[in-house]
Amino acid sequence: MRTRCIAALVLSVGVLPVGRVEAAAPGVNPVVRWNVAVLDAIRTTATPATVGARALAVAHTCMYDAWTAYDPVATGTRLGGTLRRPADERTLEAKDEAISRAARLALVDLYPALAPRFDAILSADGYDPAAPPAEGTPAGVALRACRAVLDFRHHDGANQLGDEPGGSGAPYSDYTGYRPVNGPDRLSDPDRWQPQRVPDGHGGSTVQRFLTPQWARVVPFAGAAGDGLPAASGDPGPPRAGTPPRQAEVDEMVRLSAGLTDEQKVIAEYWADAPGSELPPGHWMRFAEFCSRRDALGVDSDVKLYFLMANAMLDASIATWTRKVAFDSVRPVTLVRHVEAGRRIRAWGGPYRGTREIDGSEWQPYLPTPPFAEYPSGHSTFSGAGAEVLHLFTGRTDFDATVVVPAGASHIEPGTVPAHDVVLHWGTFEDAADQAGFSRRLAGIHFLTGDADGRLIGREVAARVVAKGREYFTGHPS
Repeated sequence: MRTRCIAALVLSVGVLPVGRVEAAAPGVNPVVRWNVAVLDAIRTTATPATVGARALAVAHTCMYDAWTAYDPVATGTRLGGTLRRPADERTLEAKDEAISRAARLALVDLYPALAPRFDAILSADGYDPAAPPAEGTPAGVALRACRAVLDFRHHDGANQLGDEPGGSGAPYSDYTGYRPVNGPDRLSDPDRWQPQRVPDGHGGSTVQRFLTPQWARVVPFAGAAGDGLPAASGDPGPPRAGTPPRQAEVDEMVRLSAGLTDEQKVIAEYWADAPGSELPPGHWMRFAEFCSRRDALGVDSDVKLYFLMANAMLDASIATWTRKVAFDSVRPVTLVRHVEAGRRIRAWGGPYRGTREIDGSEWQPYLPTPPFAEYPSGHSTFSGAGAEVLHLFTGRTDFDATVVVPAGASHIEPGTVPAHDVVLHWGTFEDAADQAGFSRRLAGIHFLTGDADGRLIGREVAARVVAKGREYFTGHPS
């Protein structure tokens, strides 16, 4: 969705070509500049949300670990305090160079096809990408810090290199052997995920494949692999089909669909963060950027904030996908049609058709349904985590950010929705997270339980990540 923004919510550096960032935004430190580069790579390559969250975490962990060499107490995640440089070397210039070089190394590893772009950014920062990384120099520090992080993450369960046994050999391919219980044209179990037939862009259709089902095996930042398993957390999962709580959720889906207002459609689309965007994790990284400007944070605070936020996004993705695979829960598009088939209901009838009476089997969500199970909502989990990190790090609850969405900016009903400019305002971080979660119910993509539980899971993830991060910041990791 096209938006124009006030209150400096979307910063100017985020919409400028990467080669102009430093000149156009004097005073912006390398943490912010390279975060822009990560988000740009995510958009350019249409990176999925899980992989994008991991990319953010890897890049910002490399930046943080390189920075610790120039801090008197902080320790890195892989090499502890072994990179610490003498006090007379702990200059802002050394920090900036180590951070920039670490970011470039991480991004070339994550997005090798975009290496020339990252070399250009490093050159624009005033550093030679081909300079030998001599021991003890910022370049040498960056290389040691980043290599340790990358070596660890190459075999963290994500299958970045495509070399896990059982996979197809493609980067980030599934190696777990996941198979859906239901087929696209046959519903065997109304509690389980059903892949949809979707347009293939060439006039035909293709069947959805579950996105990164191996993500339950990825090692989180704050905790050991498997910590997010539902059995360990006592998570009961969503209500079962045919029960009163589940029917109430189906009824809400129909009711929300029938009553969609222009503002609600705007909310659904604003928070959608579909493929080709910076995705929900990137959206919250942009909110961190807003807080950095608002609170006049410098490089030392920014490297910590972005490190926490990025790793919270990673751990939120793991906690979410662990449950998505374990519960394999049905999406509204399947269950509403199954339950309401043969009944006349009032619901949104499709683009430009408004609310009308239809057979329940024809019900459709306002936004396309993503290719993975419903419970819990990733948007809700990412947002709960992001809001809590910002609260815990800044020590504030107020956000006070506003976005104005112009008339006619909708992607679903362009030219007519909204009929007039719509102002979205969030007084607190929690307000933003709540609206992000509710937007998925307005979109017809998630049930109430998936939204509400997702927000709770996200806050729990953030608390663990911030606690772990503070151990590194104070030099006392457990």
